[in-house]
Amino acid sequence: MSTPIDPAPRVAPPMQFDAQRVSLYSEEFSADPHRAYREMRQRHGSLVPVELAPGIPATLVVGYRAALRILNDPEHFPSDPRMWQQHVPADCPVLPVLQYRPAAPRTAGAEHARYRAATTAALDAVNVNALHGFVERTAVALINSFCSDGSADLVSQYATPLCFEIVNKLLGCPPEISRKAAAATAAVFDADADAEEGNRLFAEAVQELVRLKQNHPGDDITTRMAQHPARFDDLEMLHQVLAIYGVGMGPLQSLVINALRLMMTDERFSDGLLGGALLTRDALDLALFEDPPLPNASVTYPRHPVLIDGVWLPAHQPVVISLAGCNNDPDIGGGYHTGNRSHLAWGVGPHSCPARHIAYPIAEAAIDQLLDALPDLRLAVPAHALTWRPGALHRTLTDLPVTFPACPPLHLP
Repeated sequence: MSTPIDPAPRVAPPMQFDAQRVSLYSEEFSADPHRAYREMRQRHGSLVPVELAPGIPATLVVGYRAALRILNDPEHFPSDPRMWQQHVPADCPVLPVLQYRPAAPRTAGAEHARYRAATTAALDAVNVNALHGFVERTAVALINSFCSDGSADLVSQYATPLCFEIVNKLLGCPPEISRKAAAATAAVFDADADAEEGNRLFAEAVQELVRLKQNHPGDDITTRMAQHPARFDDLEMLHQVLAIYGVGMGPLQSLVINALRLMMTDERFSDGLLGGALLTRDALDLALFEDPPLPNASVTYPRHPVLIDGVWLPAHQPVVISLAGCNNDPDIGGGYHTGNRSHLAWGVGPHSCPARHIAYPIAEAAIDQLLDALPDLRLAVPAHALTWRPGALHRTLTDLPVTFPACPPLHLP
């Protein structure tokens, strides 16, 4: 059964995509996705036929208005991938990220509402003011570990461990379990290690945390989800906590790093910061506009063939909202984004990010603390020499090397 929902009159009849698809896994795309989005829009309009991996077709949405229609229509565009993944090879490289999990990001309807309610309640109870002090203390401790060296990699030495400590604090994860989770996470990203074994060990650490909080409740997200009226079973609890780790570590770290990169390389900030015209919040919003941490991870799967902007979208095939592509759609006002928060980086509709009220102040405090301690921070390499991790679903630097005048350790607040 087809479900046309496009009411606009057309001169030409609706079309199907041809077989020529844009590769989102190519080195060319990873090297300069912004140019790729522009070329896609010029050639295809708001909807682009792409491949997420070899032999895995999808539609990439690069039109802002089309994205809003889709994100606000979960009835036609649910986020449950189970019908799709039945026909995806087990070794597909994007399957581990996009596959079904019993948690809010990859579910729809009543199931999604149940998970979402528990997640939102747990996050809304976070004391953001108290968290600010923890962020500052953790930031200073990390800065003290390298401030006397005169150089650092802000990805591995600052943003990554900072976000890991913050997520553990929010989840109520004690140091002994945190160390196990950290070792497992390192194994996942170590090219010489067994990533599958790392994932297994990480899941074991999370299960240990869940059991601890079931027996010894605390004032933390894990306890609040375990005690929620939704009454999650052990598997569901595992995936609720994994979802918090997933959005609280990688994307938050990327937001901090992407904003810092802007502040050190973009003339709008090198001039504005000196004159006091632009603030850290402006850098965060510009990073969310131009290089959001999860540029192409908002995925839906039409229940039936659906007509959007003159194109039939196939049933049960991924429709990927390109947050980065849509944010830079020229139809919504060109490229000047300072002071503008209409970006889609937090999502829209029932799957919008429920933690934005926590992520903003964390990222802001992390950046401010670093720049207050090391005001003469500079890139150690030319801006064009910075490298991005390959892959279309995330946007994050492999490292961010900096130099600064060496200084003695700071006093902990």
